[in-house]
Amino acid sequence: MFGKILIANRGEIALRVICACKELGIPTVAVYSEADRYSLHVRFADEAVCIGPARSSESYLNVAAIISAAEITGAEAIHPGYGFLAENPKFAEVCETCKLAFIGPSPEAIRLMGDKNMARKRMAELGLPILPGTGVLASEEETLEAAKEIGYPVMVKAAAGGGGKGMRIISAPEELPKLLQMAQSEAEAAFGSSDVYLEKYISSPRHIEFQVMADEHGKVIHLGERECTIQRRHQKVLEESPSTQLDADTRQEIGGKVICALREVGYTNAGTVEFLMDENHKLYFLEMNARIQVEHPVTEMVTGLDLVKMQIQVAAGLPLPVEGDTVGLHGHSIECRICAEDPNTFTPSAGKITGFHVPGGTGVRVDTAAYAESIIPPYYDSLIAKLVVHGEDRAEAVQRMSRALEMFIIEGISTSIPMQEKILADPDFRAGRFDTQFLNRFSQNGVGG
Repeated sequence: MFGKILIANRGEIALRVICACKELGIPTVAVYSEADRYSLHVRFADEAVCIGPARSSESYLNVAAIISAAEITGAEAIHPGYGFLAENPKFAEVCETCKLAFIGPSPEAIRLMGDKNMARKRMAELGLPILPGTGVLASEEETLEAAKEIGYPVMVKAAAGGGGKGMRIISAPEELPKLLQMAQSEAEAAFGSSDVYLEKYISSPRHIEFQVMADEHGKVIHLGERECTIQRRHQKVLEESPSTQLDADTRQEIGGKVICALREVGYTNAGTVEFLMDENHKLYFLEMNARIQVEHPVTEMVTGLDLVKMQIQVAAGLPLPVEGDTVGLHGHSIECRICAEDPNTFTPSAGKITGFHVPGGTGVRVDTAAYAESIIPPYYDSLIAKLVVHGEDRAEAVQRMSRALEMFIIEGISTSIPMQEKILADPDFRAGRFDTQFLNRFSQNGVGG
């Protein structure tokens, strides 16, 4: 096992990794920007190193500063969390070159899955169903011809992208030139590449993903699926496990295909394989995230496994502590992403938290690095807490989440809690009748504010 681990991240995920390390008896090193000097991950790590100013490009994305912090503190491994450098193959390669274990997939796997078009092609070769689409497109003329062949509506997507950036829905040929240019410009700004491809657009899909874990001895397992359909602008708002749309046979079929595909490409560590489900309940491979996900706690709640500990153990060369290639799912779990933003306009809300109380009780978990009198800086993602519940079934989990949201107090800034409360109270949500357009209709009906 590692003698010391540096966490190349901030906020709740940095604190989550520190907790796992403490339970494994591993000392930790926190890195922080000047804006995060008084953050909890700095307080609870065994050591902390300031790596630069508030701007992430000068701190949390500063590879040289992070590697230097690892070397001067004697860290043997780096956990990247999610976001920032978590899916940067060059960073993983630098870690290897500097004899630092990267707690995540190999640079080759990150590179393969980071290119969405290449990943689609490879997964199709390995037996996963994919939507009709194209490779990287060279010109507007080629894009028009491809869209005509696929059939409108289509979606243009950034080949190097994710998180909803570099994506546009095109409903007719006359819309294509302008929307194509917008997607390319956004992709270039976000990912440093303007490469895009087309994919058939499903207007009202469900978004379902499979959590996987693989060790360095050839063992790959899946830990069931998560329903991530409630989204705003392709950003997940609420997740749950298991999905009400998958029966045991479908779970076994798709999970088996995922395992075979990842074993074939030599994947290791944690990852998530994402699918879209159409109105006929058919699943299509969307993309793979080669890292731990924000929503990993819902899988932990229904499996009883600690995914971050497993990541660390796998990176240290240990075999997965699970028999077979699947695990049983027990009960139902829901996660609400609590963000520092106005619930009506979704404008980020930075500032000081003047009052703070987290809910408790049976089956309630809160992952957060916020506290009373802490400052939410304006420089980073607005996620400040993850409220997670577990129940014997979905009905109990929904009721428990409603109760927990009511008892979650955050004062001094605006948060998404009012919106989450209204989602949980909605009859269609409670009945499981929703798709990725749910929140759009929700807001249009005057319920989102």
